[in-house]
Amino acid sequence: MKVLLSAVGLAKAGPERDLFEQYRARLNWPFDLREVDDKKPMTGPERMRREGRLLLDTVPPGAVVVVLDERGKTLDSEALAARLGQWRDQSVPTIAFLIGGADGHGADVVARADLLLSLGAMTWPHMLVRALIAEQLYRCDCILSGHPYHRGRARNFDD
Repeated sequence: MKVLLSAVGLAKAGPERDLFEQYRARLNWPFDLREVDDKKPMTGPERMRREGRLLLDTVPPGAVVVVLDERGKTLDSEALAARLGQWRDQSVPTIAFLIGGADGHGADVVARADLLLSLGAMTWPHMLVRALIAEQLYRCDCILSGHPYHRGRARNFDD
């Protein structure tokens, strides 16, 4: 299974990029980053449509598409790992994570999503989201392989 992270914007050198690369290097799955950018002046809706088209053009045939969106479903790490494990076991060739621009995703991208995923109610810088996704993918890989990196939540066994 390959992982693709397609994102609007070009990452510059800095701590966010370094953190992303640190977790990317730890992954056992092939992990490709594709950045899209269009500097033409456009209105918000036009920009969302254009960025959406650029993002969708990076997705290979047969890929499962996970769209990062504030209106999406929140999953804990175990639940995300379970989803990734299911897709892996179904021989899905590529899982594509899509990060939109400042205006969010257009209707075409949302319609293509196999999973709308939220990182919570807070707004995160787009460059930091790349590192968050890379870390969660590494964590999921560890969960699925039984590696001790992920210790999970403290459980109350008295319930």
